Amino acid sequence: MQQTTIGDRVLEMVRASPGCTLEAVTQQLQDVSWSDVFLEVDRLSRSGNLRLFQSRFGLTTTIDVT
Repeated sequence: MQQTTIGDRVLEMVRASPGCTLEAVTQQLQDVSWSDVFLEVDRLSRSGNLRLFQSRFGLTTTIDVT
């Protein structure tokens, strides 16, 4: 049995809900700390697997799969 990584879970969630917020991702992954989710989203963004967008509302970051 293969264990699903945090990155896999983040990508799965974003694919199911494109344009979701970082807050929504962290709320869905309640068994993972906010900082671990953030680090994984940052890693996925830097590797080109995700795109982060800051909305006009300032604090909301939306995530989309590339």
